[in-house]
Amino acid sequence: MKEDPIKITGFHAHIYFDPASRDAAARVREGLGASFDVQLGRWHEKPIGPHPKAMYQVAFSPDLFGKVVPWLMLNREGLDILIHPETGDDLGDHIDRSLWLGEKLELDIGPLKRTRTS
Repeated sequence: MKEDPIKITGFHAHIYFDPASRDAAARVREGLGASFDVQLGRWHEKPIGPHPKAMYQVAFSPDLFGKVVPWLMLNREGLDILIHPETGDDLGDHIDRSLWLGEKLELDIGPLKRTRTS
């Protein structure tokens, strides 16, 4: 069964960092906020939910995907970034429908819920 892209209500980019790369993460965050109409989430200094490292989330609308993702490709400053759609299926969105810039980190899928049946 093919998925309908209309079911994508938004996208999240999770920008991962550690103490040594926090300044780079701040520059990426500042650039995203200055360049696009995105929602910048809180800084999480420790792993939270399925995320194995400190990170912040950036939420953006589907119409910005073609601008935000190329910008991140060119300006990620060596940071690892998870990008996934929002379809209502957290597990599928993070695992099956995600893309990575940099290293693909192992997520803790325990907190994720599959909210629809395939």
